[in-house]
Amino acid sequence: MTKGTYLTREGLKKLREDLDYLMNVERPRISKQIGEAIEKGDISENAEYDAAKDAQGLLEAKIANLQNKIANARILDESKIDTSQVQILNKVTIKNQKSNTTMVYTIVPESEANLKEGKISVTTPIAQGLIGKKVGDIVNIKVPAGVIPFEIVEISL
Repeated sequence: MTKGTYLTREGLKKLREDLDYLMNVERPRISKQIGEAIEKGDISENAEYDAAKDAQGLLEAKIANLQNKIANARILDESKIDTSQVQILNKVTIKNQKSNTTMVYTIVPESEANLKEGKISVTTPIAQGLIGKKVGDIVNIKVPAGVIPFEIVEISL
């Protein structure tokens, strides 16, 4: 049984765009490479043919994976997101109690995580430590550098 993939509407749109690119740009490109390699003669000892076939196999696996994610997508309804406690799709401002630095993260589904944009996966240790907590709570989160106490400063959308 396949488990559902939780996505925002934006995340689902991106997956569909990625799938469209792979199917309509990459697939024809690799097919052309295979055709060109076949035209060069004996394919049993043709490294170009072997490389193109390997690339085709990897591409088809990526396409199947994206199709599966899209087929099993569960859209998160952003209008029902609560800010009384930390949950997925919340923007959370936290303060490191040791260094006094403040950070802002948005907790997103794993497939939409992007640290450069401040989006952390719901499966990360920081997100897991914050889920269910409220503004003012101090949370001790185990990270590679050790255990760090964070104060939840703000929860928003």
